[in-house]
Amino acid sequence: MVTAELRMNVEPGTVWSVIADVRTWPRWGPSVSGARVDGGGGVTAGARGTLTTVMGLSLPFEITECVEGKSWAWKVAGVNATRHEVIGVPGGCVVSFGAPVWAAGYLPVLALALPRIEQISVDRAR
Repeated sequence: MVTAELRMNVEPGTVWSVIADVRTWPRWGPSVSGARVDGGGGVTAGARGTLTTVMGLSLPFEITECVEGKSWAWKVAGVNATRHEVIGVPGGCVVSFGAPVWAAGYLPVLALALPRIEQISVDRAR
């Protein structure tokens, strides 16, 4: 797995509320224009839904692992995709995104998402 990460001066719970809320994914995910979880649920292990890319392609996804408040990973179109983790540190947290080695070219996209998540989280904490 290859990773992109950013230390944020924001409480871990606030950041988690951003990355685990599919309604915010288009605001921070450069490749995402929409997402929904089947049945209106949230990010939980086994949850399935549909992701719409900025190119208009709709793809099914499944949350393959979830530790509430800490991490989640998924498959998109049946392929292992990114892992999202919030690690509490003094004064805030580190947000880490992991991608399979074969998807290392996606790291710049993940790096773009991190400061967006930070800004949304700061705004949400106000």
